Amino acid sequence: MEFRLLRQLLAVAIAGAGLMAAPTAASASAARIKDIVNIEGVRDNQLVGYGLVVGLNGTGDSLNNSPFTRQSLQAMLERLGVNTRGENMRTANVAAVMVTANLPAFSTQGSRLDVNVSALGDADSLQGGTLLVTPLLGADGEVYAIAQGSVLINGFKAAGDAATVVSGVPTTGRISAGGLIEREIGFTLGAQRTLRLALRNPDLTTARRIALAINDFIGVPTATPEDPATVRVHLPRGFNGNIVDLLTDIEQLVVETDQPARIVVDENSGIIVMGKDVRVSSVAVAQANLTVTIAESPEVVQPAPLSMGETAVVPRTDLTVEETSRNLAVVPESVTLQQLVDGLNALGISPRDLIAILQAIKATGALQAEIEVL
Repeated sequence: MEFRLLRQLLAVAIAGAGLMAAPTAASASAARIKDIVNIEGVRDNQLVGYGLVVGLNGTGDSLNNSPFTRQSLQAMLERLGVNTRGENMRTANVAAVMVTANLPAFSTQGSRLDVNVSALGDADSLQGGTLLVTPLLGADGEVYAIAQGSVLINGFKAAGDAATVVSGVPTTGRISAGGLIEREIGFTLGAQRTLRLALRNPDLTTARRIALAINDFIGVPTATPEDPATVRVHLPRGFNGNIVDLLTDIEQLVVETDQPARIVVDENSGIIVMGKDVRVSSVAVAQANLTVTIAESPEVVQPAPLSMGETAVVPRTDLTVEETSRNLAVVPESVTLQQLVDGLNALGISPRDLIAILQAIKATGALQAEIEVL
């Protein structure tokens, strides 16, 4: 078994070495510039607000347990000319909610946006509710949108005397086009003379390739890589157009991206994701499983005839320890990701055991990759 496993690993290593000797252009990872960068100033802005949802069928907040709902309801009624101060309010058709939304880039006044609604108190469901006028504030404290409308939820809750069924999350909902933009963000993209391109996955090599591709296309030094995450683009003199025209021309350029070798591990779920550039130096790997089996079979013992004894239960425990060991396997030097996976799979290793093996190989210094544990 040992020699057969070693022959399999050796065959895979030889085949992989042949593939490595003649890399092709198809193996490179290429993407458009618009898919790997964010443009400075072209971004969403997060909005948040506090409001009330009314019209619930007895599934709202209990006012005794949610004092903020009581205070908000009283303040709203007072603004409408109804004084309820000092009154004992028992309505269960109102729920306090947090309203969130993303203000898209370059949104104009009067346009619509979608808003999300989430219960803040102990409401059971927002089904059938209507959000009252709620100001949505930005990080600077200014009001940028107003939200109002019927709340649509994806879940439901049904309860009887002895059973309750809950599907999804009935305390969160969404109002499609429920937000009305009242204030615009003052940023004129076309008036800019220089902008930064922010790489979504920072890398020095990729940043330099982006700059070279832009300069080759324009024909003059226009882009400069400043760091692994930033490429600065200047509007060249004599260019027939503004910065928007320039960005439109260069965002379709295809660039071969590059990333450092990395292994991402989620120990809770046993998920392992490896990059294609992961390499392993020559190392020997062995793995053993320890199985402990405990079986309880209590035995009833009867007293002797005509004796004064009592019936008793005597515990009986069968404990078995089994250790399943696998032979030592040699992983050749500088194997590729496919070769490493094939070799470890040949050993019959589970994902959780593979996590421990990769961490052990990293500790020996034989793994040329970064391990990121989620």
